[in-house]
Formats: sequence, C-alpha cells, structure tokens
Amino acid sequence: MADQSQGAPTPCAAPAAGTTAVYRGATLFDGTGRPPRSATTIVTDGQTITAVAPDADLATRLPGDAVVFDLDGRFVIPGLIDTHQHLATPPDRPVAEAALRRHVYSGITAVRDMADDLRQIGDLARATLVGEIPGPDIRYAALMAGPGFFDDPRTHQVSQGAVPGEVPWMQAVTTATDLTLAVAMARGTYAAAIKVYADLDAALVAAVTAEAHRQGIPVWAHATVFPATPGQVVAAGVDTVSHVTLLAYEGTPDGLTSYKTKPAVDHARFAAGDDPHLDRLFAAMRARGTVLDATAAMWESDELAGEGPEDAARARANTELAAAVTAQAHRAGVALSTGTDHETAPGAPFPALHDELAFLVGRCGIPTADVLRSATLIGARAAGAEATMGSVEPGKLANFVVLDEDPLRDIANLCSVTLTVKRGHRFDRAEFEECR
Repeated sequence: MADQSQGAPTPCAAPAAGTTAVYRGATLFDGTGRPPRSATTIVTDGQTITAVAPDADLATRLPGDAVVFDLDGRFVIPGLIDTHQHLATPPDRPVAEAALRRHVYSGITAVRDMADDLRQIGDLARATLVGEIPGPDIRYAALMAGPGFFDDPRTHQVSQGAVPGEVPWMQAVTTATDLTLAVAMARGTYAAAIKVYADLDAALVAAVTAEAHRQGIPVWAHATVFPATPGQVVAAGVDTVSHVTLLAYEGTPDGLTSYKTKPAVDHARFAAGDDPHLDRLFAAMRARGTVLDATAAMWESDELAGEGPEDAARARANTELAAAVTAQAHRAGVALSTGTDHETAPGAPFPALHDELAFLVGRCGIPTADVLRSATLIGARAAGAEATMGSVEPGKLANFVVLDEDPLRDIANLCSVTLTVKRGHRFDRAEFEECR
C-alpha cells in the first residue's frame, strides 16, 4: 500500500499545533452568559483557544511569531450550531458539499445531522473534520423506530442496497430486540447519538434510552414518538426532543396510536401560550435539563408551504402553533437549541439557520442574547459537544464568527459576517461571495 502521508495538504485543515494567531480589538459575546466585552483579544494555538483577555493584558505577552489580526471593534460570537439537519436524504454528494460550504462561510461551525444514510454522512463528517472540504463539524445520529415506520420512502432512500430497518444506522426495534447489540451496532457507525423516531411505546423508549446511556451515548428523540407522548419521552430520560409542534400532543384526550395516525391538533388550545399540560411538561424538562430543538421556523419554508390553499393554511396554523409553544417553553425556562430541518434555496446567500434565529426573536419574542446562546452553547449541549465548543473560552475549539455589525442590536446583523474561524482555520466570507 502506497504511503500517502506526504501528500498535498488539505485545503481547509486546522493549523498545526504551535501556530499562534491573535485576534485583538474584538467586541466579544462569548456565549457563557457574560455581557459583551470590548477591547478583547482571543489567542489561538492550532485549533484551540488558549487565551481570552483584555487587549491590554495580553499586549506584551504574545509570542514573537504570532500572526496578529486587528478586528477594530468588530463583533465576535461563538460559531453557530444548527441542531437539526438532514444532509443525505437522499444521498447527493454535490448538494451536500455545497450546503456545508455555505454553512461554514455563513458562521456555522457545527451541525447535528438527525439521521441519514450514514455511509455518506460518515465520510462527509471525516472530510470536514480533516479539512478536505469546507464545512462545519458534523455530529450525527443512528435512528431507531418501530417496524411500522420502515415503509416510509425516506428509509428506502437512506438504505439503498440494503433493507430499511436492518442496517446499523436505521434499526427497527421491538420488545424482542437485543438492545445491547442494537446500540452497539449504532455506535459502530461512529454516531454521536441514538435518534428515537416513531412507533415505540413508553417502555421501549425508556429501554432504548437506558441502554444507550449505559453505553455512554446520548438519545435525541422526536418530541412525540407515537404512541409515546411528550411527557413519556421526557420521563424516559432522553437528552433532547425535536419539533416544538409535536409537543401539542401532550394531553391529547383520545390517546395516540402510531406515527401515521396522528390525531388532529386543537390549535386554539395553545394560542394564548398558557396551556397547563405544557406547563407541567416544561417543568419536567427544566428539571431534567432536556433540550428542546424547536425547529420553529420550518413551517415558513417553501417546502412545507406546499402548492395549494390547504397546504398553505396548514403551514400558517403550524407556524402560529410553533411561535406560541416555543415562547411558552422559553418563559418556562426550557433550554432551546436552534435546528432547522429544512434549507433555503441553493442560490440564497445564507442558510436556514439565520431564518430560525430571526423567527425566535421576531415571532417568539425571545431576547436576542438568549437566542444567540441557544445557537451556540445550548446547541453544543444538544449535540453532546459542550466540552469542546459553543463558547469562546480557553481550552475550547477555535470556533467563532466575526461580524461587522452588532447582532444584539439586530439579529439580522448575522448577515454582516466577514470571517468564520473553525478549528482555527479562517473562512473569509469574501471568498464565498467571489465564487457564487
């Protein structure tokens, strides 16, 4: 086998350890909850942040070979995290690479891929990690659901050449399943989590969650798993729940049966943002630390708006539901992360995550600082990566975004991104604009 160790360097690789970069003169929102700090210096060594301090404190203590970048008061925030993406349903490598490229040049340094064809996702994750292609880090899940789910056409798209429900990244589970083996097979895909999707009762959701946690891997679940209710999913101990509109099934009077037979939602019940069933659910989520991956803006997407008046009316109703329930969750102190589960058109300048953040501020009334924290440190927690990303602090990855305008004054100022630093590598927005 030929030795490839001396091949051409990867174009987007993290700089080597011992390569020091200094970003001084920043106005820093560090994601920890501290107020913004002006005149701040960030020092990186390779792919790691080594110091964050006032400019004056570090001015005389910088290595002589450090490369210095003057930010002249520009705003710095942690790298953004999209906690709900699907990059390979169906697999299309050029489309996925284009999306990843736009993400990282728009300030996104990590994404949580919520089940796909992991044969392709695993390679995309490797390619962005080592810098073969531009893109965020990818944390991905292997899916588990009841057998009834696996005639869904999407499961065939992501299992081509094999049988849906019988592959390690997409498994049908029942009371007869050896969950120790099933979780171990999922972990063998290098998945960061198990995703619990549909057609599992409360006992099976709890059993899957317990075994996953025993093996040291988190569980990311749909907010309603049918027939398992949101309250049962949260009580099972899952780490995150996705899709705020699915929380509307808490307290459904007639009970739940399966993913395909969802009962109608009484939208009027939630309009005032004070539903007592949700108050009890949110108290449990707050006590357990369960993160809500709201995907609140997805019903405004062109894909879900549909083509006819009936689809449009459904999308409008779900948009109002998402806004009301997300606002109630925030008031109750639930930790929110910022997922999308859709994408803007390929030619759009910015990805859907920018729209999600704007929705949380504008339609849900959540303070901008809280939304930015949701998109950074809470997003890292949702992805199981809070120890290494989500805030600008010494010891964490050098993942941050430089903006010309203050995002706390207007969340739309995220579009003033001039530079994304991901694992210490610089992605200049001007390079992206030149190639559009």
